[in-house]
Amino acid sequence: MQIRARLGISADGYVTTPNGWPAQTADPAFASGQSHGIREFLADCEAALTGRTTFEPALTNSRWPWPDLDVFVLGSRRPEGTPDHVTTDSDPVRLLEKVRAANRGGDVHLIGGPRTIGTFHALGALDRLELVVVPMLFGGGMRLTPALSPDAGLTFLSQRALPGGSVEIVYSCTGSREDLPDKPASQR
Repeated sequence: MQIRARLGISADGYVTTPNGWPAQTADPAFASGQSHGIREFLADCEAALTGRTTFEPALTNSRWPWPDLDVFVLGSRRPEGTPDHVTTDSDPVRLLEKVRAANRGGDVHLIGGPRTIGTFHALGALDRLELVVVPMLFGGGMRLTPALSPDAGLTFLSQRALPGGSVEIVYSCTGSREDLPDKPASQR
């Protein structure tokens, strides 16, 4: 089992638009549940792990976003209308134990904003960070850091161009980053 966060990011580094929507939803090529490589990504996943803020809008969607996945929600309360099959817990350690206990060998899609992703990274539970860089500049919005520590060790795994001009970049999250140099490489 690998826990994999996948999120869109603008070319200028924002994971949300200035009004809070996920970056990929601003891309004219976006089609919910279909574009930006999401189908291929979800093919290896058996569960969704999300924060309450990201989860709650799904309760009013015309289409349940995780029809074939076990769903686990990190939140201090169980939102009204939450289906019975969804597991909720306010403690990230307990919720992670529940995810692992229920796992049948597939991967887990970690969905959420920087705070949720940072929480599970701090627990050592984030195995992969998958970014879909959309060909847009937002000039504002939410950044992945500082909630995800800049000390995170990222090891490049792969990249691929996606239809519509986006680029998928996949990193392993093992290890920690070395100190940043005080001078550019060309001046050392």
